[in-house]
Amino acid sequence: MKVKQYSEDKILAVLKDAESMKVEDVIRKHGISTWTFYRWRKQYSGVQQAELKRLRELEAENLKLKRLVANLSMDNLVLKDVIAKKL
Repeated sequence: MKVKQYSEDKILAVLKDAESMKVEDVIRKHGISTWTFYRWRKQYSGVQQAELKRLRELEAENLKLKRLVANLSMDNLVLKDVIAKKL
């Protein structure tokens, strides 16, 4: 998996800079591409720090639940396999 160079906090700071400066100056200052800036702006437009924190918490909880479902599915499959062999 590719490691992110910019965290969400830094991305929000870059977008906040863009409110007071020209986009070209912000891109040059932070060393990002034009496509990256506009993708960030589309993805993080209107997002506040509190909302971002809540989103991260929900994503972490979702990941835990997906792992739990996968483990339970594997257990269920193994138990069905054992029952089938006994019959």
